[in-house]
Amino acid sequence: MSASGSLPVVDLAPFFTEADGGGVARATEAVREACQTHGFFRAVNHGVSAELMARALELSAAFFALPDEEKAKARPAEGSEAPLPAGYARQPAHSADKNEYVLLFDPKLGFNEYPAEPAGFSEALEECYAKLTELGLLIQDILNECMGLPPGFLRDYNGDRSFDFMAALRYFPATEEESNGISAHEDGNCITFVIQDGVGGLEVLKDGDWVPAEPVHGSIIVNIADVIQVLSNNKLKSATHRVVRKPVHRHSFAFFFNIHGDKWIEPLPEFTAKIGEAPRYRGFVYSEYQQLRMRNKTHPPARPEDVVHITHYAI
Repeated sequence: MSASGSLPVVDLAPFFTEADGGGVARATEAVREACQTHGFFRAVNHGVSAELMARALELSAAFFALPDEEKAKARPAEGSEAPLPAGYARQPAHSADKNEYVLLFDPKLGFNEYPAEPAGFSEALEECYAKLTELGLLIQDILNECMGLPPGFLRDYNGDRSFDFMAALRYFPATEEESNGISAHEDGNCITFVIQDGVGGLEVLKDGDWVPAEPVHGSIIVNIADVIQVLSNNKLKSATHRVVRKPVHRHSFAFFFNIHGDKWIEPLPEFTAKIGEAPRYRGFVYSEYQQLRMRNKTHPPARPEDVVHITHYAI
């Protein structure tokens, strides 16, 4: 593990070569250390081509430059039952965050319809979605090893991919009055991947300081989220992060490797009873936590301390 832009860097190349067993062990240890110290790392040689990521970002920028009535054609297919509203949207008017986005669910499930322009936009989104799903399965297996769980435990526990989703985002330029792109928060899912253009603005809170996750060509930012923090009983870290807007538009993709809403989430025995430690969280149904977080967005509380975080379930 080395440093670039102040975030740990993990080279995943050993997982794509059959003969490098020592490299796999070193990369796994690098992921473990990064998840314990930062909750974030920069992945390189991750199996998603730099050309695909650059093309997807370019087409995304072209899409967001379209008139609003054209962008609105990106919507759920007829009869769709996506867990969240798929398609094009802007942040609610009451939100402090200033951006617009397209939410994409598994293309095979028919959740999405697209405008005709820009040509190739839907194909690039779907190709990115497929590759990031593969990367999610790999990182989940690496975390399984990092957490000392039985082989295949997390894959069996989290085998339903229908709750994963990807967002193509455009952040509006900063103004003298406002520079907030996405407010400081932690992710509520399992694993998040971020592909970003060269503008920058993503920052991670580490020991009280905001560490920039600077854009590096061909790399993907990876962070673990609340579900992994709870399962590991706080041994792995769901880090606070934010996006600070720049003087120009910023484009990115965020892929949320998620968990089924009906799943029961609680600290695993490997991090509690088996090592003589008390659980730091009470158990909960995942969908209930998501509903509480969604309520933060639809009905923002007047006091910041009333916003629901994973600490809502802390013991």
